[in-house]
Amino acid sequence: MLNFEDFQPGHFGTFGPRYVSREEIIAFAAEFDPQPMHMDDQGGAESLLGGLSASGWQVCGIMMRMMVDGFIGRAASLGSPGVEEVRWLAPLRAGDTVSLEVEVVSARLSKSRQGVGIVVFKCTMQNAAGIRLCEMTSTVMVGSRNQVSAE
Repeated sequence: MLNFEDFQPGHFGTFGPRYVSREEIIAFAAEFDPQPMHMDDQGGAESLLGGLSASGWQVCGIMMRMMVDGFIGRAASLGSPGVEEVRWLAPLRAGDTVSLEVEVVSARLSKSRQGVGIVVFKCTMQNAAGIRLCEMTSTVMVGSRNQVSAE
């Protein structure tokens, strides 16, 4: 079990790889974001993205899954008060294999909740060619091993 004390500022880890198929891009788009650039090659070619690409919301979902599989699923996670920033930098294409770099930006004990740490993560998804596709900065509340709070 990972506790607050295990999240020190700096590089935390690299997670993945994860392959993204054409079928899953189209299935996600059909259900949640049926814009032409996410539904078929022609729609993608006619868009500013220049080809079929995953929805940015699918990218966020994949990032979340990689975080849970990589470390949140074995952490004393108490949830998140939100995401500070998401930036879509380049399209996620069918056939891409992606990885996730995770950095701990800051970690502090809660002033109001004993035993709760506040950890800010910056996650960067990139494809196998090293092209950064998405950056996300988010906060997660994590249980402290020591059950103390900041004064």
